[in-house]
Order: sequence, then structure tokens, then C-alpha cells
Amino acid sequence: MLLTAARVLAGADRRPLPDGAVLVRAGRIARVGPREEVQRLARPDEPRLAFPAGTLLPGLIDAHVHLCFDGGTDPVATLAEQDDTALFAAMAQRARRLLGAGVTTVRDLGDRGGLALRLAAAVGAGEVPGPRVVCAATPVTVPGGHCWFLGGEATGSDEIRRLVRRNVAAGAGVIKVMATGGGLTKGGAQSWESQFTDAELAALVDEAHRARVPVAAHAHGADGIAAAVAAGVDTLEHCTWMTSSGIDVRADVLDRIVEQGIHVCPTVSPHWRRLPEIFGAERAAALSDAVRRMASAGVRLVAGTDAGVQRAGFDGLPAALPFYAHLGLSHDRVLAMATADAARALGIGDETGQLTPGHSADVLAVDGDPLEDLGALASVRAVVAAGRHLAPPAR
Repeated sequence: MLLTAARVLAGADRRPLPDGAVLVRAGRIARVGPREEVQRLARPDEPRLAFPAGTLLPGLIDAHVHLCFDGGTDPVATLAEQDDTALFAAMAQRARRLLGAGVTTVRDLGDRGGLALRLAAAVGAGEVPGPRVVCAATPVTVPGGHCWFLGGEATGSDEIRRLVRRNVAAGAGVIKVMATGGGLTKGGAQSWESQFTDAELAALVDEAHRARVPVAAHAHGADGIAAAVAAGVDTLEHCTWMTSSGIDVRADVLDRIVEQGIHVCPTVSPHWRRLPEIFGAERAAALSDAVRRMASAGVRLVAGTDAGVQRAGFDGLPAALPFYAHLGLSHDRVLAMATADAARALGIGDETGQLTPGHSADVLAVDGDPLEDLGALASVRAVVAAGRHLAPPAR
């Protein structure tokens, strides 16, 4: 397959290659370069897709989704009403919506009954259209804790280690730990409250790292963030720095996040412009300022939407990314957060995130130039995931 466009954003530096081309063979990037040079290598029988006013860039990565949730007003109740057959079918539909929005890789951070693992296998086999799925399997929580209903309750270091080993054996590519409470779970710990002891977090991280699997910590509370950083987690999810009385970005912990190279996924909703309406102007400003402070400090931010929870659909990543530009981040840095940087955070930087020969052929074609206008990401012309071409729905 030969794809050509007015510009190609190929490497980690996102420098535009004018009048460029990408050659795809056997699901891999075979060549990237000037159109005239690359098209001479294409065989006459290979499909050709031309976007003379558009841009080719790596497929987007949503680093935080929940395929088992529906994004409705009460996703937990909807989940409880569905048996595994109905839920798997719904998850497959959500995967298709992600792909249609230009997302070719997701990290699923909350599974029920191994269905996300099953979906990942079906996508990989070409049985179901969808993005690559990096699965956490069952998230680890305390009895009655955040997302207990997904089946990952564990008490004490020994139980936690056993659950980590079960997830790894099932095929998990990341271990998810609920270091703090969350608003999605009724009757559990508050979002700012910690759920595990320091020893339990340390045991979880040690067991995961023994298996060479990274750890993602759901951490809203400032205390929980500090504890997760001390335990050596690989990514922090949400990282809102909550306390019982407000937002407290701790400079010493922030320094450690940077020093340890921990990636942070702020999980920005596609409806971020409504934050003042939802949280109040003062709190919304404090939450935004926390992200700005992390970015300014040099934290490795990656993009994720928390797709599946309330107000977060599965086609929202292009709408969420302008939030970071609103905070003052350059467009090329924002694009990196949703491509190369996110791939590194997920531990798959050698597989995807760049249009580099040898990498998986995960390619997004859009109208316009996202380096000039991030809104161009919403104008999807074509998506290629692991070499499989998906035409976008008719508009």
C-alpha cells in the first residue's frame, strides 16, 4: 500500500516532510520519504491512497480507556446489567469507534472477566476491526475499594502478588493499581484518600517489575501520588493532586516524578471546556494549573481520555488534545503526547508511535495540517492499523 500526502509527520521530532509518502508492506512501514522517491518502489498492483491537501502521521494512542464502560450517565450500572456476550459485543463496537477517530492503539485500564484480553486477541487476528489493545486485565484494589466490582480485590502483600501473577499469566501488558479512591465507585474511598499501605504498593510494583510489566497507578490524591512515586510506578493516571480541601501540587514529589522518568496521563475529557460548569470555576482553574505546572516542570505527559466513564465517549481524543494547547503547549509536543511519547509510556515505542521503517503500519491520514491546527485531527480521511486500511464513515 502506498500513501501520499502534502506532508508526512514521520519521526519522533514531528518535522514535516513535504510532498511525502509512506509505503506499507506485510503490516509494516517499508519506506518513508519524498513521494517521487518512494512511489518508484511501489509495485503496480499495490493499492494507492492519495491525500494531496492532507497529512500523514502516526496513528493516535489513547493511553487510558475502559472498554467495558459505555460512557453513559451510569456506566457501572450499565456494566452490571450486561452478561459477557453482550458486553463483548459492545466492547467491539467501542473499539471500532476508537479506530474511526484515528486511534490505532489504546491502553485498557480496567477489564472484567478477561474480555479486553479476548478483544485484543481478536483484533490482532484480524477478526474484529479495532486498535491494538494493551490490557491491564483486572485492576488491583482493596476490598470494597475503587472498581471492586471488576473482581480485583486484594488485601496484604501476598494476595496482591498473587493477583499480579494471575494478570501477567493471562497476558496483561500493564498492571493497574487503584492507589486512591475514585468518584465512579459509590461507597468506596474518596478520590483523595489512599487505599494501600506503602508496603503493599512496593510489593505490587516489585512483582510486576519481576515480570517486566509496567505499573499504572490510578492516583487522584496528593498522598496517593506521593506513595505511588515512592513505590516506583511507571505511570500516574489522573494525577490531580487532590486533598480533602483542594489541590496541592507538591514540589518535592513533582521533582521525583521528573527524576524517575514517570509518565503522567492526566485523562482529559473531550468536554474539557465544560470543566468550570462541572467543577466550578475555581476548582477547574486549579486542576488546569496543576497540569500546566507538570508540563512546565518537564513531566513526561501522555494523552488519555478515560473513555468509558461519564462524559467520555470513544471518539473523543481529537477533541481532548486542544486542552493542552490551551495551556500553552506547542502543537508538536501535543502530537507527541498522543503518538511517540505515549508509545514509550506503554512500553511499545519500538513497535508504534512513529512512521519509521520496521514499525507497525499504524497511519492516520487527515485533512489539513495538525501542526498548524489540532482541529485537523477531527477530519479523518483514512486509518491504517497494523497494515489494515479502514475507510472512515461517510460524512
